[in-house]
Amino acid sequence: MRVSGDKMLNSLTAEAEARLRAALPDGRFARAEARHLEEPRGRYAGQAGLVATPHSTEEVASLIRIAGQERIGVIPYGGGTGLVGGQVAPDGPMPLILSMEKMSAIRKVYAEENVLIAEAGVILAEVQAAAEAADRLFPLSLASEGSARIGGLLGTNAGGTGVLRYGNARDLVLGVEAVLPSGEIYNGLSRLRKDNTGYDLRHLMVGAEGTLGVITAAALKLFARPAAMGTALFQVASPGAALSLLSMARGQVGEAVSAFELIHRQGFDFLSETMPQVRNPWSETPEWCVLVELGLPQGLDPAAAFETLFSNAVEAGLVQDGLIAQNQGQSQDFWTIRESIPEANRLIGSVSSHDISVPLGALADFIVEGGKRIEKIGEFRINCFGHVGDGNLHYNVFPMPGKTRADHEGERDQIKRVVHDLVHEMGGSVSAEHGIGRLKVGDLERYGDPAKLTAMRAIKAALDPVGIMNPGAVLRG
Repeated sequence: MRVSGDKMLNSLTAEAEARLRAALPDGRFARAEARHLEEPRGRYAGQAGLVATPHSTEEVASLIRIAGQERIGVIPYGGGTGLVGGQVAPDGPMPLILSMEKMSAIRKVYAEENVLIAEAGVILAEVQAAAEAADRLFPLSLASEGSARIGGLLGTNAGGTGVLRYGNARDLVLGVEAVLPSGEIYNGLSRLRKDNTGYDLRHLMVGAEGTLGVITAAALKLFARPAAMGTALFQVASPGAALSLLSMARGQVGEAVSAFELIHRQGFDFLSETMPQVRNPWSETPEWCVLVELGLPQGLDPAAAFETLFSNAVEAGLVQDGLIAQNQGQSQDFWTIRESIPEANRLIGSVSSHDISVPLGALADFIVEGGKRIEKIGEFRINCFGHVGDGNLHYNVFPMPGKTRADHEGERDQIKRVVHDLVHEMGGSVSAEHGIGRLKVGDLERYGDPAKLTAMRAIKAALDPVGIMNPGAVLRG
């Protein structure tokens, strides 16, 4: 049993399983498969227990009520793409795994309102396609969009490449429907843009990683589709020059800058080493480059905008070379480079990976100082890339050629501490977009504001007094 204060959770017994099965129609349960017990980075392995696949919000509510009565932990499961171990429980009492995959309906599209209602099990790419069919845009975009599900994306407040222009997942939600730990259904699927009727429970559920309840559906914001899209790669002198280029681009086209991604030479080297089918468009790979996407209204030409930006940036000494996509195929080739880097990283095998953010003004200094501090630990390769426009970097440390991450397992915690200490010194966050899960519970305790942590624990205790919802995630059990 897991004990926390006066809380005590039980393992899922045969008797409790029988109660759960009796509450739902046949075909709603299965034994856990490998996909339910793994997470992408291989840091955690879950327990092989029972998986429930409810088909409706009412069925979710029935399961949660029984779990509360039986004091059984519930692990919400979406697409399994989370990178901080929030979707697996490696220890403690045997939980119930609650998979949302059967709640996969797009309930309604209100094109004139720019709203789409989707259930938690809908895959992100399906939401994007439904929006496109209505001549609208749902701008949340990330490498796992072909398998990540809306419930998990909202639960972790996912980021991705469109944050610069459209915001995080939290900014793309008008309302949520959720089942609270008591088994009550919160009917919060509001399509209103203004609603000042007390505490906003939507913002408690989004980013809570399933610790305060289960999101079952959401009212998502849609946007007008840009009439013309353009993509370019610019070789920049340094990360500082990249930020100056971003400022210049925004001065020229305003908020039409949809994405601004920083890529280091190491990323291209890893692609060459592990995924040679991904073409490097540069004849000589630059030390730093940025991938820029513009989404312009009707009557404006992205190619012309890029040419003006390039000319001005060269004159200012910010850019040495540039490649402007001439068609959709070339644009996709550029994006394939950026989207393939995480997979190349996985194939190399990092010693320590970091999803961090710092204020834009500190970003260039962080990259320089981070490299110096890592060098004091030993000889490593650093692949620093990411959403530089919003201050979010994926700062990953790798072994040198001929070695593996297993050779440096004893240094992993030291590297993470050095990186996270520097982030904290610079007023940043040790979790920019991946969440806390189980991986970063200690980091939250170390770097989190004490008053915030006190409030978080009070909210958890008030809504989930038994502690059944995703026990061990975000807050220590």
